[in-house]
Amino acid sequence: MPSPAAQPSPSSLRPMKERVRRLWAYFSKYRAGWVLAILSTVAAGITEPAIPALLQPLLDQGFTQGQLPIWTVPVTVIGLFLLRGLTQFAGQYALARIAGEGMLVLRRQLFDRLLTADLSLFSRQSASQLANTIVYEVQNGASQLVQAVITAARDSFTVIALLAYLFYLNWSLTLIVLVLVPCVAWILKVMSRRLYKVTRESQVATDELAYVVEENVLAHRMVRLHGAQEAQSERFELLSRTLRDLALKATRASAATTPLTQMVAAVALSTMIGIALSQGQGTDGRAVTVGGFVAFIGAMLMLVAPTRRLADVVNPITRGMAALERGLDLMDSVLPEPDAAAKDAPVPPRAQGELELRDVEVRYRDDAAPALNRVNLRIKAGEMVALVGPSGSGKSTLVNLLPRFVHPAAGQVLLDGTEIADWPLAALRAQFALVSQDVTMLNESVAANVALGATQIDRDRVQACLADANLAEHVATLPNGIDTVLGHNATELSGGQRQRLAIARALYKNAPVLLLDEATSALDTESERLVQQAMARVMAGRTTLVIAHRLSTIEHADRIVVMERGQIVEQGTHAELLATGGLYARLQNHPSSADAALQPPPRAL
Repeated sequence: MPSPAAQPSPSSLRPMKERVRRLWAYFSKYRAGWVLAILSTVAAGITEPAIPALLQPLLDQGFTQGQLPIWTVPVTVIGLFLLRGLTQFAGQYALARIAGEGMLVLRRQLFDRLLTADLSLFSRQSASQLANTIVYEVQNGASQLVQAVITAARDSFTVIALLAYLFYLNWSLTLIVLVLVPCVAWILKVMSRRLYKVTRESQVATDELAYVVEENVLAHRMVRLHGAQEAQSERFELLSRTLRDLALKATRASAATTPLTQMVAAVALSTMIGIALSQGQGTDGRAVTVGGFVAFIGAMLMLVAPTRRLADVVNPITRGMAALERGLDLMDSVLPEPDAAAKDAPVPPRAQGELELRDVEVRYRDDAAPALNRVNLRIKAGEMVALVGPSGSGKSTLVNLLPRFVHPAAGQVLLDGTEIADWPLAALRAQFALVSQDVTMLNESVAANVALGATQIDRDRVQACLADANLAEHVATLPNGIDTVLGHNATELSGGQRQRLAIARALYKNAPVLLLDEATSALDTESERLVQQAMARVMAGRTTLVIAHRLSTIEHADRIVVMERGQIVEQGTHAELLATGGLYARLQNHPSSADAALQPPPRAL
């Protein structure tokens, strides 16, 4: 899959103020959490100077003069650390709530966008990319960003409180600390830009690596059959090395920030210590006591830790923003499926099932030949129509037009005389049931898969549909019957069983129009017989469009429509088309002449 790393993301092109504002909208709703976090942060910050402040009276009055009661300092220290512990606990809990609430809102919006996204999204991004963004990027980004912001706030209050205390002790020495500010700010600015760029590139590289794993999981039989393990291993190794190199770049950018800021701090602190030792008295003319000097040096040294953490906080803030912005980029790029019907439009009644295509043209690319070229077709309600033709002739495109999975570039598609673009999308798709060769099942119970989309599951109806699909006996042997969870795409079921489960789903939906897309092409004779019986039940009283290659599937159709190069070239019954001697007859008599030639069912092994 080609890497989009060279393309700047939409978020990275926005000003920082706008990026922060967009993210703030997701984490600002839990106001009680922010109040608790801020109060805890302020309390933790202002208690920092209390530790060196205790040293001055302890050294000046306690040890040397014995004026302080023995219990004063221990009790004060215990109370101080108790306050710090409570504020830290409250702050951590508030952080967890803030991150959780923001993550919940953003993740829910992303998944809702996914469910209503224009189908072109799924051709642009792989399943692993979408899952990584919605599940992992959002969670990691929210946790890192909120934690880092509060850490930065707490350490900022700590630095301010310590500086205030230092100004109180000796304002002239404390002015030297201000040298830290522009130096540290410049270091943070340079390193954060570098880290942000590397983080975005790492996200792309992670997606590519996950996609290779996904491909090899899905195609594990083909990889082994063709002996492609070594080639795939080299492919994986190349991408792994790329990701490793990016991780090292990120580490260099992050790791260099701390020693650089510490060196600036060390120079400033060393200068202050030297001046303090040479002064011999405070700014007010009083002699510097041992306690005051130790308190001043202790407060200066305590500045190192929060300063270092403020330098380190660039890394999680950058990573967190990059991860969350990726979710926002996905939300911005995902367009909903077009639905011209008004939201309050009346829902049409159950359709009769009459279908019509008028001069329909479909193009997947402007520079390519049309997939459908001025197609005209009318199907009566209750009629069974089979679509046949070579591969690429437009059969699947025609079927995908009906539930608006594909949109025509020209012409009209009508259901019961109403153009499908005028139907509310949900109401339109309620009129269709689909059974295809590639059956997809959810990792839920048999009943939930059969009653997919139903607000409540009618268990008796599920059982009846399974019986009509010739699957009830097998489901009865499962550990929990219809409550048995099928696992990943029901791979433990055979191909025929999965097809019959899809037919049971179509029966449960009870839609007036049935779409069958190669539903029996990969089955042996016995499985096909059971599926054919089930299909006969589901087709009864419904308009049915069948895409099939096997003669046994289509020879009893009311009408057979033969397609070639996006056009309808023949129509008629099986006998009529054979007598005509056209493409249909050639496909049957010379099955090797086309990819989609009509084939007899294979013998059971």
